[in-house]
Amino acid sequence: MGQPENREKRGAEQSELPPGQRLQRGWPVTHYGPVPKFKPDRWEFRVFGATADGDKHCWNHQDFSALPFSSVVADLHCVTKFSMIGAEWGGVPARAILELAPPAPDATHVMVWAEYGFSSNLRLADFASERTLFATHKDGELLTAEHGFPLRLVVPHLYAWKGPKWVRGIEYMTADRRGFWEERGYHNIGDPWSEQRYSYQEEPGDGPEL
Repeated sequence: MGQPENREKRGAEQSELPPGQRLQRGWPVTHYGPVPKFKPDRWEFRVFGATADGDKHCWNHQDFSALPFSSVVADLHCVTKFSMIGAEWGGVPARAILELAPPAPDATHVMVWAEYGFSSNLRLADFASERTLFATHKDGELLTAEHGFPLRLVVPHLYAWKGPKWVRGIEYMTADRRGFWEERGYHNIGDPWSEQRYSYQEEPGDGPEL
């Protein structure tokens, strides 16, 4: 898979950081709440809500691990102002889930659900990006529990909180609603290049209708 440090140096030379970000060496552990204990016999990934067929779709850990595997080299931008450059993420592309369990025609957003009821909302177009990935690996190695094992969402063009750790499923929605951090004052979209950090920065149309 190559040397992560070399990729980081190349990325730092070739990539411009979003405004307000600083280059991070290594990968800090940042999360809210305890690290969940992985129980493979009880783990399930669910797709529900406004699905095209109206049904819920589920995969156990063995079946989810057998889904198409892809990789993407992408930066990770944390709202706490560090950026990790040139990481190689491996896992199941979001587009594979969209194909296997498509949303209804009137679906516009996705709520990503994780352990302990944690959630993050995304526009369907952001979720459907060819670079959005349900990551199981980083730089050729399985994710650690602290970094989201067995599954975390990576949405490279948005701040990292939009890609939760310990993901357990997605809900298709026909209207937007705020997730965990969005309800607590973070920006509803979270574009690092526009420095969309907090909800007070939102423009009309950025958030759910009241």
